[in-house]
Amino acid sequence: MKRRDFLKQCSAAASGLVVMNVLPSYVQAMMREGSSLPHKSLFQVFTNPENQDRPFVRWWWNGDKIEKAELARELRILKQAGIGGVEINPISFPLRTEDMGKPSVEWLSDEWIELLKFTLQEAKSLDITCDLLVGTGFPMGGDFLDKEECSQVVVIAVKKLKGPLKTEFSLFDLYKEADPAVTNPYTGRTMEMLEVKLVPDPLNRMDEVINLSDQIESGMIKVSIPKGDFAVYGLVKIDRFMNVIQGAPGGMGPVLNHYDTAAVKKYLNRMSDTIQQKTGPLAPYIRSFFIDSLETEGANWSRDMMSEFKKRRSYDLYPYLPFVLFKIGSMGNTTGINILYPVKMGTEFKKMIDRMRYDFELTKAEIFEERFVHTFAQWCRDHKIKSRAQAYGRGYFPLEGSFKLDIPECETWLKYGIGEDITEEKFMQYPWHLGRGNTMINKIVSSAAHLKDKKLISSEELTNTDMVFNETLEIFKIAGDQSTISGVTHPVFHGFNYSPPEAPFPGWITYGGYLNEKNTMWPYFKHYTDYRARLSAVLQQATMFADIALLAPFADQWSEYGAQNEPFPTLVSPAYQALIWESIHQNGNACDYVSERVIQNSEIKKGFLTYGKRKYHTLFLIAIHSMDTATAEKLYEFVSGGGRIFCIESIPDRSTGWNEHQRRDQEIQNWITKMKAYPDRFILLNKPAADFLNWYRTIQEKYNIRPYVKIQEPKTWVTQVRYQTDDTEIFIFNNSSSKHSTVLDITFDQNIIKHKHAWLWDAVTGNRFRLELTLGRLKINLGPADSKLIVFDHHKKGVVRKESPLSGNNAKELGGKWNVEFRHYDGMVKHEELSRLTDLKELPGYTHFAGTVLYTNTFQLTGKSMINHLNLGNVFGICEVRINGIDAGTQWFGQRIYSIADLLQEGTNEIEIKVVTVMGNYMKTLKDNVVAQYWTNQKRKDQPLQSMGLVGPVMVY
Repeated sequence: MKRRDFLKQCSAAASGLVVMNVLPSYVQAMMREGSSLPHKSLFQVFTNPENQDRPFVRWWWNGDKIEKAELARELRILKQAGIGGVEINPISFPLRTEDMGKPSVEWLSDEWIELLKFTLQEAKSLDITCDLLVGTGFPMGGDFLDKEECSQVVVIAVKKLKGPLKTEFSLFDLYKEADPAVTNPYTGRTMEMLEVKLVPDPLNRMDEVINLSDQIESGMIKVSIPKGDFAVYGLVKIDRFMNVIQGAPGGMGPVLNHYDTAAVKKYLNRMSDTIQQKTGPLAPYIRSFFIDSLETEGANWSRDMMSEFKKRRSYDLYPYLPFVLFKIGSMGNTTGINILYPVKMGTEFKKMIDRMRYDFELTKAEIFEERFVHTFAQWCRDHKIKSRAQAYGRGYFPLEGSFKLDIPECETWLKYGIGEDITEEKFMQYPWHLGRGNTMINKIVSSAAHLKDKKLISSEELTNTDMVFNETLEIFKIAGDQSTISGVTHPVFHGFNYSPPEAPFPGWITYGGYLNEKNTMWPYFKHYTDYRARLSAVLQQATMFADIALLAPFADQWSEYGAQNEPFPTLVSPAYQALIWESIHQNGNACDYVSERVIQNSEIKKGFLTYGKRKYHTLFLIAIHSMDTATAEKLYEFVSGGGRIFCIESIPDRSTGWNEHQRRDQEIQNWITKMKAYPDRFILLNKPAADFLNWYRTIQEKYNIRPYVKIQEPKTWVTQVRYQTDDTEIFIFNNSSSKHSTVLDITFDQNIIKHKHAWLWDAVTGNRFRLELTLGRLKINLGPADSKLIVFDHHKKGVVRKESPLSGNNAKELGGKWNVEFRHYDGMVKHEELSRLTDLKELPGYTHFAGTVLYTNTFQLTGKSMINHLNLGNVFGICEVRINGIDAGTQWFGQRIYSIADLLQEGTNEIEIKVVTVMGNYMKTLKDNVVAQYWTNQKRKDQPLQSMGLVGPVMVY
């Protein structure tokens, strides 16, 4: 088909930027300028991914100390490493780093725009996609903002007193108490005392509160109290309270007020107008404008916040506001001391305040969504550029924040614990998702995308502040596979630092993740980018399946604790929340998160809760007490229409918010009573004391929740997800353990695989192999850090897969002496003869080694010997094997098993094993290198010594 004819046929579908997000990548490629690709099958897309399907990197322009030659060099390095796109991210120059006297180029200056234009043209010539950060650092802001356009926060200061007492103190005392512990306070912040109140402790009624605000003008507050416990509350408004975090020159200064539409539009238009006046339209060169972390750290105010509240909630919050607010700690989180910080409240008074707190959180979230997210999305549409954002943080709708975005984004981190055995108890004690790379927000953001039928779901991935220089491709894979299981279809690696090769070692590092050509693992990095590219290419053509919905108790959490700072909450309520969705997937079903708004806007069709193309036969309410009356009404329609609801731990018993709550409480209870008339479909479940995996399995069997894939022996470290196209079923099975193996014994639902053939698509190599199933049943080895992409389609001919056995009856360990050559990172070369293989961190003289180790040995082969495989046993690093001088391949994760039958000869056979280690142990020894010490030895970054090298046992069989 000619390109012109194709474009005519697609013009209706391609008339909007949002539609492009759901078109297959090979169709998108044909629609791009100058492309004339023929139609590809899904497998062809898999074997040869387009560049835009490949992983991107966040490209930090450190301090904007950028030059054309270096920009061009780094683009080519990234291209060679298999990177398909860059997110241009101007950020502050890293501390503790020598800048070699290179000047910064001010953001949005003529020189900066010229360098941006050069970069965009160079990238286009290389077929590298570009995204562009809005602003510099995060959240966006700048010195050019007027005072009223900057972020504002209203906070409380509490001073507890014991009477009888007469005392006085200055407003300055209250201001010091109120000043929040934000990450980067703005030095020009100003404070205004709105109210001062004397409050009894405990507080039972508002008429017990004495207003002292008439003393504010004097600057001194005089207090006379009788015997008993009291507190003085100061309500303080702080203008320009926080600075842009890691802003670059031209984009440093106070943070923007995200609750002010005019200010948001002014900021965005200033950026686009300034650039495009010099470059012309950015749309041919920029895929998306990107908004990074919305870490607004508790911002809660605009000039009309209280009038908007009254208009939306129908009462005046202002008199109660001091009791609604919590003390703000680091990152804007409400702190653990809030139990003791304010006065105690009587039971009824606290119930009232909790309801009002929910109303305030709801109002803020609505205004943020309307004035910031929608404004940003429309600005992108106006410029014919996609919107991409991390639309979550403290006090934003976790799902709806992503609804209007073309590319919703979440985040996956590298932390110690990934790949290890993590008990449920330990997991629940650590609200940042201990043992998982995917953060708390990933499943929610991907669910939001599914609800809006979006297939491109990105993730800030491999974010690393804990294990810099100790990154391995294996831990990249474990964390990345967990990201994929949570619903991510495209990674944006975090990140690649603009760092000239002449920069003092190890180079410029703004943030962790040593993605740099000087890293020992860099020559092998393309193995991982190829792997992720193949997965992304397939998943972006397909739709994730889910027929179970989860509703989390956000209303209860907002009421009692206030909104948390997602994805790093100080509190998860309930602590086991993520174990529910994980257990569902570990047992062969799949789910999405939904919200009350989604439920209210759904239709009930044939027993399914239907929202757009998504439909759910089962809904889990996770420890929910309060909900909106419209939600309860829709749930009754769902249950009475044939749907099923499981209430975990509690049954909803009250409404949200304060106004007319008694009437609305009664409505909730009436709807619940009606649902209880269907005891087989409205069911209360006790949460388990432990073992959520088998708890869900029992529910699955008792209530006949049919899995689409029956897993014979589920494991907490084995998870699956299912995707679909019109004629293909796609299953991914992931082993997130770095130690455990299992034989995956699974049976697929015959109704979904009938008339199709089973294939293993190997995302590491790009090959596919025919799988032999009996009545839908398959047994397949799933090794440590392993994953299997199993596809059912109508393709018929191909090679039948043969598994490499872990051992054999004639298995023989290669003993004797090992000749070992150590090629240290610093250029030193040493030779040793080892009588046994040892973890290098335990080997005197090599504990702090970094670089390449060559192990050589020999073994004898007679004509009668039957040797087909080599198993290296435990290997800590990337390994290459040569047999008799012939390359047997490179392996970088999991079990290191090689098929070697075709490489052997009768008599003496020489084996050479090259292992490339991490750098961290060596970096700890560089005591005069400030950068190395900061990332490996200082305080919380005091990294443990890492295992390295070939440990074995090395077996042939």
